[in-house]
Amino acid sequence: MMSDKKILLTMRHITKTFPGVRALSDVDFTLRYGEIHALMGENGAGKSTLIKVLTGVEEMDNGEIYMDGIDHTIINRSPQEAQAIGISTVYQEINLCPNLSVAENIFIGREPKKFGRIDWKTMNRKAGDLLSNLNIHIDVSKPLSNYSVAIQQMVAIARAVDISSKVLILDEPTSSLDEQEVEKLFAVMQKLKESGIGIIFVTHFLDQVYKISDRITVLRNGCLVGEYETDKLPSVELVELMIGKEIDDLAKLRKEENDDNNGKKEIIVEARELGHTGTINPFNLKIHKGEVIGLSGLLGSGRSELARAVYGADKPDQGELYFKGKKLQVKTPLDAMKAGMAYLPENRKEEGIIEDLSVRENIIIALQARQGIFKMIRRKEQEEFADRIIDLLQIKTSGKDIPIKQLSGGNQQKVILGRWLLTNPDFLILDEPTRGIDVGTKTEIQKLVLKLAEEGKTVLFISSEIDEMLRVCNKIAVLRDRRMVSELKGDDLSQSNIMKAIAGGETGDE
Repeated sequence: MMSDKKILLTMRHITKTFPGVRALSDVDFTLRYGEIHALMGENGAGKSTLIKVLTGVEEMDNGEIYMDGIDHTIINRSPQEAQAIGISTVYQEINLCPNLSVAENIFIGREPKKFGRIDWKTMNRKAGDLLSNLNIHIDVSKPLSNYSVAIQQMVAIARAVDISSKVLILDEPTSSLDEQEVEKLFAVMQKLKESGIGIIFVTHFLDQVYKISDRITVLRNGCLVGEYETDKLPSVELVELMIGKEIDDLAKLRKEENDDNNGKKEIIVEARELGHTGTINPFNLKIHKGEVIGLSGLLGSGRSELARAVYGADKPDQGELYFKGKKLQVKTPLDAMKAGMAYLPENRKEEGIIEDLSVRENIIIALQARQGIFKMIRRKEQEEFADRIIDLLQIKTSGKDIPIKQLSGGNQQKVILGRWLLTNPDFLILDEPTRGIDVGTKTEIQKLVLKLAEEGKTVLFISSEIDEMLRVCNKIAVLRDRRMVSELKGDDLSQSNIMKAIAGGETGDE
């Protein structure tokens, strides 16, 4: 029985306050030996803060932490002390050195030595054995950069397990993996669980939680909602616990458009054999005013590459692009922006936020770039713009002038979306706008997309979640192997038809 397992870790009455924000308020958490325990909640619910307190990154204001019944509250003073008692973390952004070998990454700072020098033979053998135990068989003497993100994640897990063999924290480990890679990771997690390791699994993917976890703890607004056995908590109830309210049925909000209506609507974007050598093969596409068109396909199918070609982030070297009826020559993304386009990229960390700038500065930066350096936005206007966006998107922040890096991932995403809305674009490209964010924020963004379309904005929407696209899109273009292979709308818009198109079968024949 799950409840009969011996308790490994206990956190009681954990409280943590940042300036102007109570991140955790009297939170309890319990982890058992040989258990995969999902930690769930919206962005800003307190998940990251709880993990940081446990691993010694942040010092708690109040509370107690026990390992095997022994009081280790002092571990919050440093990550080294947390590791010393058996706690390790593998973060979403893998913190390894790609130029070093796999073995060096596993044993960096702990290299086995012989006669005062690194014992390379022993180190490579031990690294190979560690990975073999996880059913990973690779050449550990090769640079880490030779391997996929999934393998790099396994290497990070192997290192974490070798350093600390009791509690393993996996923070959004599947966000950059495809389905097959997720299955391999789950097999590794299952093996670690069987060896008695307790795993804390932080994720936003509900289906994965139900596939791999034994127990779920839900946080909301820094408070504990409850702890539940996974097989006894329906997914609908989990979502309601996370957001504190019932979810509206978005499927009812999307208005169907027939061909006659589209024929009367203005064509905002038209691509004629547009392509970029090496990233996306030539494609034809028409997008009407007020339309939400989705791009579907497996990872690497060319979804993002198509969007980048339209926006000019990857300058097309084939075909023609027409925007609002006129041929558009895009030499730089700034040309697209000035024409009335906006682009929210998939990678918000590298291409979206400027983490050392404030929330206000991140919001106004695109509008400032479009106006040019000779027409600076006055400070009072900046503050008015920032207040308007913060209110419109319900961005959770203690102030508009704090660094954006202090915000949760979901709120950072809202800031970037607000940045582009401030430019009042005619055409908005959203590449994975809800990836890695909580269910509540995801619902808000989906509703906002529908509202923008009703107001006459045109949206290109990319998501890995087919059900999400079916909720918000009037039309879906399917890509496979860097080619557009199908365009579905009306009665043909269904999950089965999309999957058939992705797999290479016929659609619309049911």
